[in-house]
Amino acid sequence: MGNRILVVEDNADNRILITDVLDSMNYEVIIATDGEEGIKKASAERPDLILMDISLPQIDGLTATRRIKAMPELQHIPIIALTAHAMVGDRERALEAGCDDYVSKPIDLRELTTKLTRYLQT
Repeated sequence: MGNRILVVEDNADNRILITDVLDSMNYEVIIATDGEEGIKKASAERPDLILMDISLPQIDGLTATRRIKAMPELQHIPIIALTAHAMVGDRERALEAGCDDYVSKPIDLRELTTKLTRYLQT
């Protein structure tokens, strides 16, 4: 297996799609279904990259990102925001929260692949 990617996504259909795509690219996928679980798995698993949905139950993706980036041992992990919120200012809010990049849903697989390659240097 290749790099380890934590997917923090509450929607089952989106999780299946993203997991299938990442599996086909030989990435190891770790799943979290809400922001709280995402923080815990980031700390326990130390993934190479995190795909973070913004609209999550418990703790939203921006808050989870801030908490992960506040931990010195995790702050180097690239976080790419995944969101259907493609309104003006959403990208800026994601970047301000500490996300390294942003991909809007529905996900453009070429865009996602390009960004994964950039951050994982695969």
